Amino acid sequence: MTLKNGTGSGWSRFFMEPTRPWGNVMRFRMGKNCYGRLMTQSTARALPFFIVIAICSWASAYPVVRIALHDFTPVPLAALRYAIAAVLAAGWLLWKKPPVPRGKDILQLLACGLIGISFYNIFFNLGEVTVSSGAASLLISAAPLMAAILATLCLGERMSVWGWGGSILSFAGVLLIAQGQHGGLSFGSGATFVFCAAVCGAVYTILQKGLIHRYGALATIAYVLMTGALFLSPWLLQGMKEFAGGSWQGRACVLELGIFPAAFGYAAWAFVIGHMGAARGAALLYLLPPAAMALAYVLTGEVPSLRTLLGGAVVMAGVMLANLYGRRVPVVQSVES
Repeated sequence: MTLKNGTGSGWSRFFMEPTRPWGNVMRFRMGKNCYGRLMTQSTARALPFFIVIAICSWASAYPVVRIALHDFTPVPLAALRYAIAAVLAAGWLLWKKPPVPRGKDILQLLACGLIGISFYNIFFNLGEVTVSSGAASLLISAAPLMAAILATLCLGERMSVWGWGGSILSFAGVLLIAQGQHGGLSFGSGATFVFCAAVCGAVYTILQKGLIHRYGALATIAYVLMTGALFLSPWLLQGMKEFAGGSWQGRACVLELGIFPAAFGYAAWAFVIGHMGAARGAALLYLLPPAAMALAYVLTGEVPSLRTLLGGAVVMAGVMLANLYGRRVPVVQSVES
């Protein structure tokens, strides 16, 4: 996808480099505010371990949310999960002491937390009540193209023919996947909720861009996790009641969701991107849907339907088409996955 903006600075450069949304750690830079460290030969040997931690942590969110929904209702589950993540984020902020947001940045962080955490997870959890883990992971994988389209429509960016072609192909795959889920894409169906979550992830990708430049990737996600937890806090008491009355499996799922996808996944990914760079690391995110399907099979015995697999192949082909020929599509994921 080709996005042009003057001399190649600003938004065109932002979309040249793959990012994460649900996309800030994907665009981890070795700048003064990013807390990056030059990797030594000894730390490089640990790279495969951190790749596995990052991919498996994010992929685990899809089946684990579905398991947790047996004991928890969607919104209290999100509130409880991100309360745990916010505690970890607060601990990291106290340890690292990054710059404190001021002025308009506070409003921008609130918007990121509301859309990228609260709305995203409410829609995602509502969708996973009926949508399979594999289908959800494939629907979310269309978020990179949504972010690019939003930049084209709202910010005056230009998209190449390859970009539009890849977008159309991906959305055809989304329709194919949705038709295989309960309710299809009818209003209020699970697939519609997951699609809305992907849109929230795309919007968040655009909103958080300036914050990363000023505060760094890890500090930004820490602040966003805390603001998102704040917006979800009205449902926290209900979540605690459900936690007290839930099964041990449900409780374990909540702890896993709060610790691994939201915290350890980002920390491990920062290590990976600090060593490999964003462009090379982007290709690894194509492993997320297969990893989510594999974990779903192991944890729940879920087997994706042929329609889901075909639709997923079409979605990924569209994203790869735009990425390989346009070199401008950001590879994004939801903050939470």
